[in-house]
Amino acid sequence: MKRLLVVASLLAAFLAGCAPKSPVTLTVMTHDSFAASVSVVAAFEQTNHVRVVFLKSGDAGGALNKAILTRDAPLADVFYGVDNTFLSRALDSGIYEPYTSPLLSSIPAEFQLDPQDRALPVDYGDVCINYEKAYFADRNLPAPATLEDLTQPAYKGLLVVENPSTSSTGLAFLLATVRHFGNRGYLDYWNSLRANGVVVVDGWETAYYTNFSGSSGHGMQPLVVSYASSPAAEVVYATTKLTSSPTASILGPGTCFRQIEFVGILKGTRHLALAQKFVDFLLGQQFQEDMPLQMYVYPVNPAAQLPLEFIRYAQAASQPATLDPGVIAANRDHWIADWTGAVLP
Repeated sequence: MKRLLVVASLLAAFLAGCAPKSPVTLTVMTHDSFAASVSVVAAFEQTNHVRVVFLKSGDAGGALNKAILTRDAPLADVFYGVDNTFLSRALDSGIYEPYTSPLLSSIPAEFQLDPQDRALPVDYGDVCINYEKAYFADRNLPAPATLEDLTQPAYKGLLVVENPSTSSTGLAFLLATVRHFGNRGYLDYWNSLRANGVVVVDGWETAYYTNFSGSSGHGMQPLVVSYASSPAAEVVYATTKLTSSPTASILGPGTCFRQIEFVGILKGTRHLALAQKFVDFLLGQQFQEDMPLQMYVYPVNPAAQLPLEFIRYAQAASQPATLDPGVIAANRDHWIADWTGAVLP
């Protein structure tokens, strides 16, 4: 009997050792606009025997605040979604674990803004003025081509923008004007816009889907601060098949601001090796090719092929406005405060 009990115990231990282990959970904090194909994420999960949980945490600024406030007891292993307007704040907060992904060697240097590889570039997009083509064609009025044009009487009351204190797109457009007109001249420019009837709303969704008169909106303004990829989205999401986009972007020199989004491993992760693999996954070709039609951004990996809709209907600015993240960090709050005093009643 004793021998049978020993054999049974050994067999139970052997079977327990052979039983498949439950997958580890890897938590990824993101902003609310993050999206990826289920099949693409599932491929990573199956390859690495892991369950990926996405923790959506508000807009980019709100998600960063959450990551900073919880850095002593991090809520996630990886954080995706900080862009170059908040990059210096993220780096100075010390929330990231450095990681030099082998895929960085193929990514252009213009996107690699952190020499210590704490925040690694994943995607980019250009915040631009979009316009409804039909509005201007019907009135035989040329669409504005420069930031200066927007102050002309012909475009009075036609532009809706987002508040930079509550919207990342609004902040990006404010930074474009700072870059173009200088630290002193940008407020004069905004005073001219205000005199020309610029409309200000809290966020992109209200601007695009309520105020904008393009096919996705039903409002009174045919000019809106959006993205250079928005015309492609108009085609993809159209209820009837389109052969051209009803909207277009103003892409003149300095009229758009280039946003770059980053991923980083949060200090305190208990799954460092898996977190590193996930960062490699975001920079890899499969995920990079999935992004354009999920989040309407451009891949930073030059090996990634763009979908046909992007090639036909989206454009990247050839001379976008850029500012050093350190300069943004040092001036962002007072730029927003000065803008608020000048533009909002």
